[in-house]
Amino acid sequence: MPRLLGWSYAELPPHVRKTFEVALHAGSAPALVLALRGRPRGDLRLLALTLAPPALTGLVLERPVERRLGGLRSVAAAQALAGVALLLADRAPQRRSAPDALDHLAVGGAQALALVPGVSRSGAALTAARARGLTREASASLALWAALPVTLGAGLLKGARLARAGIDPGLRIPLAAGTAASLASALAALPLARRTRWGPVAGYRIALGLGALWRGSGERRKLRGS
Repeated sequence: MPRLLGWSYAELPPHVRKTFEVALHAGSAPALVLALRGRPRGDLRLLALTLAPPALTGLVLERPVERRLGGLRSVAAAQALAGVALLLADRAPQRRSAPDALDHLAVGGAQALALVPGVSRSGAALTAARARGLTREASASLALWAALPVTLGAGLLKGARLARAGIDPGLRIPLAAGTAASLASALAALPLARRTRWGPVAGYRIALGLGALWRGSGERRKLRGS
């Protein structure tokens, strides 16, 4: 989004960008908690299967992936491809409403793929659940439950790192604004968890990714021309 809107976000020091990303995690977590109210929790042992793959993958590969796949083209391509995957997965028949161990493991593996910037954690989980033949309602519930511990864990881990490094007092107002915006947008998106079809969401992601790729190609043409 900063590149599409022409902001100089990429020029900020890495620790400032990381601090802001932690603030966004903090904002979305309460919305996830609200989204899960009234939804069946499921077996905690099975839910652990959704946590293990992203936790292990994140501990080992988080920083190498961020260094190598954080550019505009890779993020935009991941966004578009993830949208296509969701669109195709949502065509699967709705055969089951009770997820089993393989469903949880598939969702955990999908969340591990979300380590790649541009791949939504909840979107990847939803895609895996629908591809496995779960109903849309069951897929939404499983995706939300699977995203909560990973979101909280990532926020706590990155927050602890930042606390050790220290936070610039001048960032407090921007961080508070980012946290509030993240919470507001996540709350506004809660009705999407009850959608009957996910095609419009997939279409939005494809359009966003292709738009960013187009913007990036235009920037490269200008640089070559100059």
